[in-house]
Amino acid sequence: MMTKKEQRLRRARQTRIRIATQGVARLTVNRTNLHIYATVISGDGAKVLASASTAEAEMRQQLGAAGKGANVAAAQVIGKRIAERAKAAGVEQVAFDRAGFAYHGRVKALAEAAREAGLQF
Repeated sequence: MMTKKEQRLRRARQTRIRIATQGVARLTVNRTNLHIYATVISGDGAKVLASASTAEAEMRQQLGAAGKGANVAAAQVIGKRIAERAKAAGVEQVAFDRAGFAYHGRVKALAEAAREAGLQF
């Protein structure tokens, strides 16, 4: 019997293998009960080109009361932010890596906000 986390990581593994063959930067999303994190990793997986999360001090002030980093509105802000930071780092084209999370709710909100802000995937 696999734990919930093991199942998610198993789902994530295939995606990562497929993205690696494309050789493009990947936009990885991690979601916890309190926060959502987005990271753009270079095509060879060697370095982080941009990152944004609701755990950043400045974001926490913007979101106000504790525990507000875990909603769709916060995910949209992070999506917009990661797109801006990726473009500043010279990345336009990414592969979306949802890390085994369902493309739904916060993950979907982040992806759509990043698309609207001009990231292509």
